[in-house]
Amino acid sequence: MLGFALSSLIEPTALLVREVSASELMPRFRRVAAEKKHDGTVVTEADRAVEAALAAALPAIFNCQVLGEEMDPIEQRRIWQDADWFWCVDPVDGTANFAAGRKYFGISVALMHRRRSVFGLVYDPNLDELFFATHNGGATVVEKSGASHKLKPQPTVSLGEARLEIGRFKRLGRLQSALRAHIPCRKVGQSGASVLQWCHLAAGRVDIFLHAGERPWDYAAGALILEEAGGRIATLNHDDYWRTHDANAMWEQSVIAARHPALFDEWKRWVRMHY
Repeated sequence: MLGFALSSLIEPTALLVREVSASELMPRFRRVAAEKKHDGTVVTEADRAVEAALAAALPAIFNCQVLGEEMDPIEQRRIWQDADWFWCVDPVDGTANFAAGRKYFGISVALMHRRRSVFGLVYDPNLDELFFATHNGGATVVEKSGASHKLKPQPTVSLGEARLEIGRFKRLGRLQSALRAHIPCRKVGQSGASVLQWCHLAAGRVDIFLHAGERPWDYAAGALILEEAGGRIATLNHDDYWRTHDANAMWEQSVIAARHPALFDEWKRWVRMHY
């Protein structure tokens, strides 16, 4: 038993993320330069400012450690390996888009218990759109107008009619060659922000998703939102996505996902046949 209602986290976390977006993120949009990190990915002053603001405030909502993308890598792994409860934060997912002035990036916050997400929230500041889910509590989207809708499975399509989102295409190996030779679906996108790709999949705006490797902050909120919306997830090698006993494997995971179980089975078969 948790001893508290996960739903009690929604309102204060949503308020915090909107406030931090307004004060730290959007005033820097199209005004800051990007730099390269040691792993070759892009970071800006906005990433660091958003993460600092969230890390300072999230323990007041639920008191535990905060694992953030821009933290010291040794401290990241310590929290991931050892902490029972922790917040998992991606301050700006889609930093390359943000730095280039493209309006496709988001903020992701999740609460994890023993490396399993129990609450997740993703905010798109350009559309003023908020997605959130709690474990076994369903998934919801709140639109700019304030209208909220439960995310539920929608009528499926065949693989040939599906819309695909891809992440880290160049790292897909044989799958990259197979997709170049024959695209099994109708449309392919590489939008460059995993946290929004997860949510758009949950909302039925795309149908299937493939990613070569995500870190916890990329998937912690979005994977929960998709599952609670009725979607399905696996990795390239495992049907059990949440292999919480294997901290090393979960530190960077591939993704095979679909918004509908029937489409998921068809998509997973195709991917593994060509992997």
